[in-house]
Amino acid sequence: MLADQVDHVIGVDTHRDAHEFAVVASSSGGVVARGSQRSNPRGYAAALRFAGAHSIGRRVWAIEGSGHYGAGLARYLARHGEAVVEVSRMPRSGQRLEGKDDRLDAVRAARAALGSEKLALPRVGERREALRMLLSTRRSAVEVRRQALTQLRSMIVTAPVDLREQLRGLPAQQLLARCSRLRGPRCGSPDEFAAVLVLRTLARRIQAATDEATAFKREILAHVRALAPELLAEPGVGPIVAAQLIVSWSHEGRVRSEAAFARLSGSAPIPASSGHTTRVPRHEVGRVSGSVGLVV
Repeated sequence: MLADQVDHVIGVDTHRDAHEFAVVASSSGGVVARGSQRSNPRGYAAALRFAGAHSIGRRVWAIEGSGHYGAGLARYLARHGEAVVEVSRMPRSGQRLEGKDDRLDAVRAARAALGSEKLALPRVGERREALRMLLSTRRSAVEVRRQALTQLRSMIVTAPVDLREQLRGLPAQQLLARCSRLRGPRCGSPDEFAAVLVLRTLARRIQAATDEATAFKREILAHVRALAPELLAEPGVGPIVAAQLIVSWSHEGRVRSEAAFARLSGSAPIPASSGHTTRVPRHEVGRVSGSVGLVV
């Protein structure tokens, strides 16, 4: 346990503008000192001086939210040779009745680390942070594409009959190319003009989102090759799954089973909804990693 390895734990409750710190003695779990600093480089330096003044001997920082509000602090401490672990947000079942106390949350973070047998390392690093941002933004582009595709096909079903007959049955790429070049009829009804405008806009939105997702995937692949190229040699592991593994991994046992891996990578089957009832269960691929769900 961590209590047997260090003399003090500095618990950190992170927020957007300021972080709360609590120095806790490993031997007793008692609070030695508390403090608060701004979440900027000057505040990080002050926090490090604060820890040096109140934690003599071996110490470790236990940070809540090291992948979000605490990311800057975790990177700063790592650059200065400090030992850092990540703790999960503490459950606060009585928070509504008792009120939230950020100073107590910092103490809870330190004591949670002291009592943990498996400690998570902060998910920091320049390339790792780059992967996190790229994955998140690519995921939104893929979601925009998925929603626009659904809208496009729905609009074709209800489009004026002549337009519907032109587009029905076209393969996806031909459909997008055709819709993106649609022009309004010289003499047409209001619904015909509206259908052309909507279909053209949706098709161009899909194409733009696809281009974005492709560009992000190229960047993701470059970072994965630099960090863990051996992952790409594993069967069924492409750049998106590999990147999600790199970003999510924090400690041994993080992926505890093949089912957990499938869920993490977005390949776990989940029930798929449909407009009709069938006797054979239908499933689609999950979208945890940002991949478009496909019926299998």
